[in-house]
Amino acid sequence: MADPSSYRPKPGQIPDSPGVYRFRDDHRRVIYVGKAKSLRQRLANYFQDLAGLHPRTRSMVTTAASVEWTVVSTEVEALQLEYSWIKEYDPRFNVKYRDDKSYPFLAVTLNEEFPRVQVMRGAKKKGVRYFGPYGHAWAIRETVDLMLRVFPVRTCSAGVFRNAARTGRPCLLGYIGKCSAPCVGRVTPEEHRELAEEFCDFMAGRTGTYIRRLEQRMTDAAEEMEYERAARLRDDIGALRRAMEKNAVVLADATDADLIAVAEDELEAAVQIFHVRGGRVRGQRGWVTDKVEAVETAGLVEHALQQLYGEESGDAVPKEVLVPALPEDAEAVTQWLSERRGSQVSLRIPQRGDKKDLMATVGRNAQQSLVLHKTKRASDLTTRSRALEEIAEALGLDSAPLRIECFDISHLQGDDVVASMVVFEDGLARKGEYRRFQIKGFEGQDDVRSMHEVIGRRFRRYLQEKERTGEWPEQPEQQDRSEESEGSAEPSEGASPLEQLERLEPPVREDDGRPKRFAYPPQLVVVDGGQPQVAAAQRALDELGIDDVAVCGLAKRLEEVWVPGESDPVVLPRSSEGLYLLQRVRDEAHRFAITYQRAKRAKRVRSSPLDDVPGLGESRKQSLIKHFGSVKKLRQATIDQICEVPGVGRKTAESVVVAFAKAAPAAPAVNTATGEIMEDNGGSTHD
Repeated sequence: MADPSSYRPKPGQIPDSPGVYRFRDDHRRVIYVGKAKSLRQRLANYFQDLAGLHPRTRSMVTTAASVEWTVVSTEVEALQLEYSWIKEYDPRFNVKYRDDKSYPFLAVTLNEEFPRVQVMRGAKKKGVRYFGPYGHAWAIRETVDLMLRVFPVRTCSAGVFRNAARTGRPCLLGYIGKCSAPCVGRVTPEEHRELAEEFCDFMAGRTGTYIRRLEQRMTDAAEEMEYERAARLRDDIGALRRAMEKNAVVLADATDADLIAVAEDELEAAVQIFHVRGGRVRGQRGWVTDKVEAVETAGLVEHALQQLYGEESGDAVPKEVLVPALPEDAEAVTQWLSERRGSQVSLRIPQRGDKKDLMATVGRNAQQSLVLHKTKRASDLTTRSRALEEIAEALGLDSAPLRIECFDISHLQGDDVVASMVVFEDGLARKGEYRRFQIKGFEGQDDVRSMHEVIGRRFRRYLQEKERTGEWPEQPEQQDRSEESEGSAEPSEGASPLEQLERLEPPVREDDGRPKRFAYPPQLVVVDGGQPQVAAAQRALDELGIDDVAVCGLAKRLEEVWVPGESDPVVLPRSSEGLYLLQRVRDEAHRFAITYQRAKRAKRVRSSPLDDVPGLGESRKQSLIKHFGSVKKLRQATIDQICEVPGVGRKTAESVVVAFAKAAPAAPAVNTATGEIMEDNGGSTHD
């Protein structure tokens, strides 16, 4: 580990101008490339106290052994040079998007004498016109099959083309009219190229003019009584319309735009791009990346723009680029995009209308892509085993923590304070064993005290089970019955495949053989929080005399792992599967806690005096409120008026009136026999 002060440039050496900088390690390999409006101000940020740096930045500067920079004249030049160096050096600490699949494109090889239409993947080639990307290659082939009827462009390989030219006989497509057969001279190279360019124009979205032209030619042929030619033109128009219908219209104004959305967490990010041409979604692609540098959403968007348009030019860069957040230097990025297109490009965040709605759709696709990526990663047995081993090594455990329990506290400004406990066995969630708690030892907001209470209650139940089975001396505490299991818990993921998990079989009930709640301990307790929460959890275990359960905390802001009694956190490597697993466990505990807290708050908000009426179910409550229009009007109704509601008898109506009277003790008394409001002296009042 290098000390950044050992290679820090001397004061005054760094120029105060735009430029691009490179950090190198002791082997002279470039490990990070960045750009700045002011090199002096930006580089100074890297050489401050290490404790004040983001963990990922701290890891980079301690890995580096030198820094160098190149001054440029404008911020746009800095953007271009940064992209070039990232492509050239592939630095390990830069965000690098990788495709989550190899997307196929529809390509037209305009760089050949006889352009060819084909499906292409991989890096783009100069002189080739690309359309897409498409989700599946078969979607391209279906579109091309419809289009060749109108634009009979060559689709054969070079070998087939040469063989046909040698024999003087075209292939099957030439015989059935889906190829103009330039191989045997049916059309000249100029005529075939014109067909290819018309094909490209149609695919680029300029469809209306061409279809109107065909319709006019069809009408002219019919007037001249050339009905066969008119019928063929009619079929051609139908084929083109079917090809167009394969792409839904999403923007009515025939917009050409790319929409970019980002879904991210502390460790990874997913980017989705929709390519809209002529108001239709012509292609879609997605990337997933590890956040190896400290970067916000705006930075991820800038990296995506560089990846997307760094090697594009002309119409491949659309007139409009819609993003969820503008890059830090939006003007420079916009100018860079405009230079690549050759005309003005609009870079903005959609605020309303169809474009905002479509952006929400792209965002949902990005979120699903991130979830799918994490699911694939979590489902791999080898990956899970490595994650558990990394956690054990980082925390100094004797063996891998096959059972992990994580606790989180949730509240709203000190009200409805609750806690959650989630269980992971062998790296997989065991949702049937989730538990939730109401904090009842005190009122108000105190996350540390709440954590101490919850950990104590959970492990007190564990000791009671050991006492019942004779494995532990008798404990004086009373059994705690305020814990709740997840009402809509999903089925368990199943038993762990690892043999070591067999020793975790819990004590069972004498009646039905099922394991009791909290019957066996975890090897690791994870708390959502930093040093104070960890200390509170450890103190609760110490008070109960439990010394065989490890404790750690995961602080969300910097993803630091805290252990009891240590003044400095454990920083797991950015690529660590162990850190990824701890994050998943912590996030699941947070989700479960906040779901319970919201449900509890909603139930409290929705409560009314009708809840205390015996025998009054939810359907009849709704009938009463619907009949009177509001709770206020129902409160003012008499017993006879309430009895008019279908399904409500007199006894129930009396109970409703009494319930409202109890809920408002300051109000006058109610005669339950007549429904009259009584005066203080015992009399009744009538209007």
